[in-house]
Amino acid sequence: MRSRLLTVSAAIVGAAVVASAPAAAQKQGGTLKYYHRDNPPTTSIHEEATVSTVNPFMAVFNNLVLFDQAKSIESLETIVPDLAESWTWGEDKKRVTFKLRQGVKWHDGKPFTSKDVGCTFDLLLGKAKEPLRLNPRQVWYQNVANVRLDGDYEVSFELKEPQPSFLALLASGYTPIYPCHVSPREMRSRPIGTGPFKFVEFRRNEVIRLARNPEYWKKGRPYLDAIEVRIIANRSTRILAFVSGEFDMTYDTDVPIPLIKDVESQAPKAVCQLRPTGVYVNLLVNREAAPFNDPKLRQAAALAIDRKSFDDILGEGKLGLSGAMQPLPEGAWGMPEDMLRSLPGYGDVEKNRTQARAIMASLGYGPDNPLKLKVSTRDIAIYRDPAVILIDQLKKIYIDAELDVVDTTIWHRKVTKGDYSIGLNLTGLAVDDPDVNFVENYTCNSERNYNKYCSPEVEGLIAAQSRESDREKRKTLVWQIERKLAEDVARPVIHFQRAATCWYPQVKGLVLHQNSIYNGARFEDVWLDR
Repeated sequence: MRSRLLTVSAAIVGAAVVASAPAAAQKQGGTLKYYHRDNPPTTSIHEEATVSTVNPFMAVFNNLVLFDQAKSIESLETIVPDLAESWTWGEDKKRVTFKLRQGVKWHDGKPFTSKDVGCTFDLLLGKAKEPLRLNPRQVWYQNVANVRLDGDYEVSFELKEPQPSFLALLASGYTPIYPCHVSPREMRSRPIGTGPFKFVEFRRNEVIRLARNPEYWKKGRPYLDAIEVRIIANRSTRILAFVSGEFDMTYDTDVPIPLIKDVESQAPKAVCQLRPTGVYVNLLVNREAAPFNDPKLRQAAALAIDRKSFDDILGEGKLGLSGAMQPLPEGAWGMPEDMLRSLPGYGDVEKNRTQARAIMASLGYGPDNPLKLKVSTRDIAIYRDPAVILIDQLKKIYIDAELDVVDTTIWHRKVTKGDYSIGLNLTGLAVDDPDVNFVENYTCNSERNYNKYCSPEVEGLIAAQSRESDREKRKTLVWQIERKLAEDVARPVIHFQRAATCWYPQVKGLVLHQNSIYNGARFEDVWLDR
């Protein structure tokens, strides 16, 4: 099968066909080879805030629960047991108890028990004696009052308030269970897990290697002997390597829409699936430092954005409009298009820019006195490309900017410290749920709230939607939050990305998830038919 540029519905149907097709006789053995776009900062998933770490190392670990790897759409209904055999909720919906698997071993042979779950959440809750160096998802678990160990193979989470989406947080690729007996320092360079593959090596700018775990608790899994991930920073070089047959597959969603036809023409046997990435391009402005501590200047920058131009150049018109939640049809919480068009900054571009230029003039800027600054962005193509477009659009309102590219290894630390003026950022939804996106990126004390936006009103709405069990009522609250974020120029959304993953027909058992790229890289069901 050779795909063409797929519509969204065709992509979903295609994924469903892959997932539901009768399984051929799986073959044991072989090394899956794909490339990576850059260096993961470390090997510790819990300490990093990028899919660059989750993608190659998710296969080393297990979670308590996991989104079904064979289902293309992630939801509460597709969560399956992993290290937990089962779970039950208390009557008040403020306690969930997990029965754990017995006989599971860490890669160094030590037994897995409830203590490991306790130690993992001590790390995440900031209670460990040796803390995580960075803890970007501590805010996910701010509703956890206590983690109680009931013997070696049972653990209960006691919540401060009911939280219907709590299991979805646990099911993310960002929530592996770490071993008690291995320090956070060791996990940054030589991770130990219980997963289908063991860590072998990570050589910066060269390769990541994983090997089959022969004592994996799922009998017969994984099928592959090994996974080899070559690091190639230049997109043209790595895609040429794929079309020449050097790799079995591309890095996930690494092929942008304008290049899909080229890949298909040069590698006619390849299968390419276009789908949402669950990642949105957005504008960061440092609210705590001049010049963007002035709300008028933040408003002007937001009004300069021409979303259609981004779509035309980067997505050939296939990206559409979006707010902070993944748009329809894949996104469960996306606003209808008519609502999106009514948001501040989403209307007539020339009218918006006229207003922006008036604001800039009132602040003393103009064609003969532009505001000069740097637009910071991460040094990979999916960041640099939209940053160049942004710089051109800012010139329309008397902002003369130059590009400041930042290495992946320090990007998140740089923006967390507020060491920037304005930035072009990509924000990934680890889970398509407001309890991840809103809590992580827009609450006052979150480590991932890079531009330090803080609104008591929005904070209250975020807490209210988290408690709400009625889906439609919750959606109404989510859309209220979306409008308030746009009005406050919290983190102006430009668009959600769509891109393709390509692979050759010898890759079997691969199911690509449609509403997040963060949770589907376990690879235990993938096999090679060479």
